[in-house]
Amino acid sequence: MPKNFALIGAAGYIAPRHMKAIRETDNTLVAAMDKCDSVGIIDSYFPEASFFTEFERFDRFVDKWRRDTGKKIDYMSICSPNYLHDSHIRFALRSGADAICEKPLVLNPHNIDQLKIIEEETGKRVYNILQLRLHPSIIALREKVQAELAKDPSKIYDIDLTYLTSRGKWYFISWKGDESKSGGIASNIGVHFYDMLTWIFGDVEENIVNLKTPFANAGYLRLKHARVRWFLSVKYDYIPDEIKAQGQRTYRSITVNGEEIEFSGGFTDLHTRSYEEIIKGNGFGLDEAYGSIQTVSAIRNIEPVGLVGEYHPFCKLVVG
Repeated sequence: MPKNFALIGAAGYIAPRHMKAIRETDNTLVAAMDKCDSVGIIDSYFPEASFFTEFERFDRFVDKWRRDTGKKIDYMSICSPNYLHDSHIRFALRSGADAICEKPLVLNPHNIDQLKIIEEETGKRVYNILQLRLHPSIIALREKVQAELAKDPSKIYDIDLTYLTSRGKWYFISWKGDESKSGGIASNIGVHFYDMLTWIFGDVEENIVNLKTPFANAGYLRLKHARVRWFLSVKYDYIPDEIKAQGQRTYRSITVNGEEIEFSGGFTDLHTRSYEEIIKGNGFGLDEAYGSIQTVSAIRNIEPVGLVGEYHPFCKLVVG
């Protein structure tokens, strides 16, 4: 039987991927909510969905629809600003729906502790979109590493993670530029990379931050089986010239022991794959999200040490 969905945050960048995933898994979007009404994209997927710009009216609809129709919202997809995820997940669970939430799931690990209690109270589940765990190249890398570690359990890998995704002036005017709402650059654009790295190479054992500016974060992570130098930025100036020459505004690179991991493609259908697994009961829950949220929360609160120790070479683009 098709499942009934509601969606919070219908006007955001990522919402169409969730609408597409709901449709491609043969389910139904019953209602959507966003305080912004620029949501014409809904017509491409579910033109019959009810839409609300006020949360109170959306809340009333979700409750009344269940009572009037004898049906219920099975899943609530959450694409709202990061700082609202915790509240909207709670609403979903208390409305009798499982929650499917974009990354970062929440801003701090203690939020996850509280959500576990509400899961127990309601009997509903929270699922996080951790799509890199479903990427074929990343799965292949994990299998390769597991095979190598089976032969040599003490092996340590050297990794460079570089992710630059250019953002215009609007970014710093929006909630994304407000650390109290987005969690900062590491939370906003890096959390799924930290999740992917710990999924493959083990838990974080040391977390050092080299620099934090409004445009870039960089640091060093020592994992159980890896040393990771990472650099994240939203500034176009830091993108390599050869990438700019191709007209590109994004640069993504992960090297493992000097070897580039190619995973630039294969992202198109990962939200649909995520939904397929969630509906089967195989989604990534609170426990899977905990490590990466703990990492980004720590990064937000650690004082930068400057360019000392094992720092990413792109740091010199920032401090000269």
